[in-house]
Amino acid sequence: MNEEDQDRFWMQRALDLARRGIGVSSPNPAVGCVLLDSAGQVAGEGWHEYDRFDHAEVAALKAAGGPIPSSPFAEGVESRAGSRLRGGTAYVTLEPCNHTGRTGPCTEALIAAGLRRVVAATIDPNPAVAGHGLDHLRGAGLDVVLGPCEAEARRLNEGFACWSQHRRPLVLMKVAMTLDGRIAPPPGERPLREPYWITGEASRAAVQTLRWQADAVLTGVDTVLADDPLLTDRSGLRRRRPLLRVVLDSSLRLPLDAKLVASAHDDLVVFTVSTDETRVSALRQRGVRVEVLPAEAGVPGDRSSSLGWEAGVPGDRSSSPGREAGRVPLGKVLDKLGEEGILTLLTETGPRLNTALLTGGLVDRVQLFVSPQLMGSSAVPAFCLIAHPLRMDKVEVERYGDDLALSSLLKDPWPQTRS
Repeated sequence: MNEEDQDRFWMQRALDLARRGIGVSSPNPAVGCVLLDSAGQVAGEGWHEYDRFDHAEVAALKAAGGPIPSSPFAEGVESRAGSRLRGGTAYVTLEPCNHTGRTGPCTEALIAAGLRRVVAATIDPNPAVAGHGLDHLRGAGLDVVLGPCEAEARRLNEGFACWSQHRRPLVLMKVAMTLDGRIAPPPGERPLREPYWITGEASRAAVQTLRWQADAVLTGVDTVLADDPLLTDRSGLRRRRPLLRVVLDSSLRLPLDAKLVASAHDDLVVFTVSTDETRVSALRQRGVRVEVLPAEAGVPGDRSSSLGWEAGVPGDRSSSPGREAGRVPLGKVLDKLGEEGILTLLTETGPRLNTALLTGGLVDRVQLFVSPQLMGSSAVPAFCLIAHPLRMDKVEVERYGDDLALSSLLKDPWPQTRS
């Protein structure tokens, strides 16, 4: 095969390695690396796991020949891998770092190993860092190639890219709905605090995978009142930190006997604007973290804003203390989660919160699971009135049993410049 095809072949292998870091690399990116010797044979492979510290490049170097000297790599000091790798090639899914953080710069490790060539799928998404690692490698005389499998590499680390640029998590909106855009039967036609499944088992298993890939999952209190969900990651796959469960509850209506509360173990946070100390204390005594934020006033003339985000059914004016007092500020919630190193936030919410997130420009990717059934206009819609249509471009389509899954970026979190 020609060099371009070879680069894609080995980058695909590096991406396979990078995927092993899903669930265990956050808040760092998932990165994989393949090292070839001068004869084109695999000399070492590695991927990043946050708790093991080593970046993918260093993990691969260790696999190629044993311990690697600690950074900074002194000039003339060669690892045992160096003699084998001299003149070889490194394939890495993300631009090698050129700075010292928890570990030393990977660029120095690659240079010290005597490599001739480095192939990177994409630049680092941080605008202050992007391209610097590649420039350093070029300055040391290495051939640098950028771009093989770029789209796949960027898809893998969309959350890291969003957080790197904005210090906010990527918001992935998941909606399970019928062909006519309904998410639940008409009010009063289903028991409260029991789940109602729109999609089949295969789709629900795919949602567990989405939870595994995310750092946090968000819902509104009316979803809790209607479904009494656990919102846990039941994929059975390894992760380094628990899935953070987030509830928006402006007036603290979350039942103390809800499954979320009963299962809270440093993994449940409620954002509210309520100053009801009795309710706040009751939740905190049960292991729930309560974050009280300043209320965001409703938009004049916007009836849904004055009701708060949690109203599950358009036109529902069920009374609740504090419902008219204001809404939980969505932007501040994202800022707070970003401060905690949450890279990807999965939302599983009702129509008003779905609509508020979309119209507020806060959704980065949409994932729709569509069931082949019709429920009629009296059933609960997935969205309220959206003033300006939103178009999904470059849609990824998958089939889960009889259901279809449609996924599309609404906002690309990656910088558009290339080094």
